[in-house]
Amino acid sequence: MTRISVVILNYNGSDLLRKFLPSVIEHSKEAHIVVADNGSKDNSRDVVTKGFPFVELITIGSNLGFCGGYNHALKNITTEYCVLLNSDVEVSEGWLIPLIKTMDENSSAAAVQPKILAYHQKNSFEYAGAGGGFIDTLGYPFCRGRIFFLIEEDKGQYNDEREVFWASGACLMIRTKLFHKMGGLDENFFAHMEEIDLCWRLQRAGHSIIYNGSSTVYHVGGGTLSVSNPFKTYLNFKNGLSLLYKNLPPDELLFKFFVRILLDLVASIKFTISGSFKDGWAVLKAHRHFFKGFREERRRRRLTAKFGYKKLPNQYRGLIVWDFFIAGKSKYSDL
Repeated sequence: MTRISVVILNYNGSDLLRKFLPSVIEHSKEAHIVVADNGSKDNSRDVVTKGFPFVELITIGSNLGFCGGYNHALKNITTEYCVLLNSDVEVSEGWLIPLIKTMDENSSAAAVQPKILAYHQKNSFEYAGAGGGFIDTLGYPFCRGRIFFLIEEDKGQYNDEREVFWASGACLMIRTKLFHKMGGLDENFFAHMEEIDLCWRLQRAGHSIIYNGSSTVYHVGGGTLSVSNPFKTYLNFKNGLSLLYKNLPPDELLFKFFVRILLDLVASIKFTISGSFKDGWAVLKAHRHFFKGFREERRRRRLTAKFGYKKLPNQYRGLIVWDFFIAGKSKYSDL
């Protein structure tokens, strides 16, 4: 029996499927491969049914976002492990074996990610996940191999296996039963930072998140939303507030949330001064929408209160904004 499913969420990505699905098929003999089409308007479904008829196709009637799409796709997945894999990822030979080994040998591990390198510059880490994810005391995410927009060259410095705070949604292996038990991805996030929220909840429930650098994949990045898209800016800042409000312990919430709001406003001013008016406005719109939907935010915080609130060992207690922009610490090894 197959123990693992690889689920690729697709939205208008017919070219990506043609390019990257063959590598997934070739190097994933251990897995059942699924493409979940998230209401695409292009010929993605024909690409799968005609070009890869042995791949299971799940058709979703409309675009439910990254979170809703995966929640829908995984409803009927019953394999022990499931990999959420972006459609713009090239996998390497044997990539699944170290990940399965990590999960088999660590009963407390809920999820694991491989080393994620850039597809177009394969000696460099990729923005989304790199060598394993962390957040600082105010909820700003960063990675081993990537702090803000400074990306390290891969020199084998993160070929280890260790606990991290979050695993990238670009390539995330998780215990399927735990995915369902935790309620899946929070659809309030739509896309971006939803995997950090899931990993935070998993740790609050007593599980660990692992990075295994013995497995490598190559990620294009920006396959659906480019880095320069103001909607991506909006999602990152709105979801950053949701992430903190939902998961911070009560004794830390008020002060840290207030400081985060001030720093976000500084970011909005910086965007505007540098000429990125749409990004500056996107930050303000993110805050407006967060507080407009505050009743729903409170409901979601209450729903996850059952997992408890505690200081987690893999959360960075420093301020990454200060360390990077003021103290000049540009690499994870500098922290």
